[in-house]
Amino acid sequence: MSGSELRAFLLGLPGVDQVGVEERAARLASRSIKTSAKAEAIDLAISMVDLTTLEGADTPGKVRALCAKAAHPDPSDPGVPKVAAVCVYPDLVGVAVEALEGTGIVVASVATSFPSGRAPLEAKLADTRAAVAAGAGEIDMVIDRGAFLAGDLVKVFEEIVAVRRACGPAHLKVIFETGELVTLDNVRRVSWLAMRAGADFIKTSTGKVAPAATLPVTLVMLEAVRDFHAATGRRVGVKPAGGIRTTKDAIKYLVLVNETAGADWLSPEWFRLGASSLLNDLLMQRRKLSTGVYSGPDYFSLD
Repeated sequence: MSGSELRAFLLGLPGVDQVGVEERAARLASRSIKTSAKAEAIDLAISMVDLTTLEGADTPGKVRALCAKAAHPDPSDPGVPKVAAVCVYPDLVGVAVEALEGTGIVVASVATSFPSGRAPLEAKLADTRAAVAAGAGEIDMVIDRGAFLAGDLVKVFEEIVAVRRACGPAHLKVIFETGELVTLDNVRRVSWLAMRAGADFIKTSTGKVAPAATLPVTLVMLEAVRDFHAATGRRVGVKPAGGIRTTKDAIKYLVLVNETAGADWLSPEWFRLGASSLLNDLLMQRRKLSTGVYSGPDYFSLD
């Protein structure tokens, strides 16, 4: 597809009915579930968490502690599932890989000048290759939102293609920073752009900009992956990230996935939750269901 054809396709996508999307998201979020289903939902949500530390003060010790929690979220209960991935900066990938050896937990790494996405392409590719060489199984790249908002859709597309190539065997998650994209039309457009460029996952946010993940934005992205799969046969995952803090929030997202994309997306392979602070609430609610009492917020280790 030429650049002009790509632009024509993306700009020709149907507009999003924002009021309709917001009403549908609110309606789905209001659904209640039975206690037995809640227990299953909590374990599923835990298994979908990408446990993350992305601070300038990150240390090898902090990453090792996070990896220990990822593998054994509640050391007193071996029945608690492990999380899906641990996400760190590229220079700490090797530490995480060593700490998670034998657990089956994926090491993800933000790359491509996270969180701004503003760097020369060669720097982004070098960042990506270094993380993959250190053992990252997933790369979370950020798009150049300035280029996208300026209408340079081809540049954004070509950068994703180049990063996808640099990932080699690693999966590519493409972060949109939807809080900066202004409209749901832009969310739909960038979702299709990223999927056509080879993204394995599309992700709402870096967690550094507000608003981060929202139900309406995630609904639009889920519709996009559903329609893309119907059109091409290729399945792409979705990851809302940032602002998902409670078990109630997480379950709302699981309902949204089931009712929009379908049950096939209800697995860590195709849906993730980028919300490290969420894990402790999931663990608290899980213990409440099994014991009848809350353990308290200080029972589990802080991330």
